[in-house]
Amino acid sequence: MRLALLLLSTFSTAFLSAADTPQLTLEEKEVFLKSAKIVSSKAAKGGITGSTRATLSDGRITHDAHIQIVDEAKARFEGTRGVEINFRDSYKFNIAGYRLAKLLHINMVPPSVARNYQGKEAAFTWWVDDVMFDEAARIKQKAAAPDVDRWNRQMHVVRLFDQLIYNTDRNLGNLVITKAWDIWMIDHTRAFRLSRDLLNVKNLVQCDRALLAELKKLSAPAVKKAVDGSLTDTEISSLLHRRDKIVKLFEAAGDGALFSMEPRP
Repeated sequence: MRLALLLLSTFSTAFLSAADTPQLTLEEKEVFLKSAKIVSSKAAKGGITGSTRATLSDGRITHDAHIQIVDEAKARFEGTRGVEINFRDSYKFNIAGYRLAKLLHINMVPPSVARNYQGKEAAFTWWVDDVMFDEAARIKQKAAAPDVDRWNRQMHVVRLFDQLIYNTDRNLGNLVITKAWDIWMIDHTRAFRLSRDLLNVKNLVQCDRALLAELKKLSAPAVKKAVDGSLTDTEISSLLHRRDKIVKLFEAAGDGALFSMEPRP
């Protein structure tokens, strides 16, 4: 009887479901994404380029990951947004987006790591838990956040981050919202353009004080170390020029354009 209970206990703790996943640090999630075994996989729904949803397990935790292998470059690209010169669509930008957000202490981008998948380098990104809907579905359902001020502050961070990384593909499907009304930014494969200008300066209305302080501290060596090869020197230089414009804008706007956002757990 004792043996049976021991085996049952061992089995139940060996394969924790996503719902039962213990609280992990960002670094622990990165290790899991890099090393956990792929148990199963299927095509992920949505998105412009093909990607995969995989279930991973390290023998103790089981959790899903989003796998993207896209890595394309075109001198000229015609898309729904018009013609783009020096177009890139790359899994590397998912990794860069996460690492930059981590450097800036923006806890709104899920961990993403480089890992080989079926003989190709890919981005393995932590699948966001407890999702209610994406922003498109929220708008369709006319659902309103219970704390409007907190919601608006999160959206200001989203808009600033997209200006910083020059994200050309922030559609409503890649903003996902959890049951706690936390917003998560996913899928940055079409970001980090070479333009030194801001994509849409009108989106910059308010800024978190702590985030502004972190932006001011950014340097080329710090960004290069953080992104670890997922951005070129030119992409980093363009990023810092956009940073300069964002900082200048909010310094000119004064304290009335700043707020203090409570950190997420």
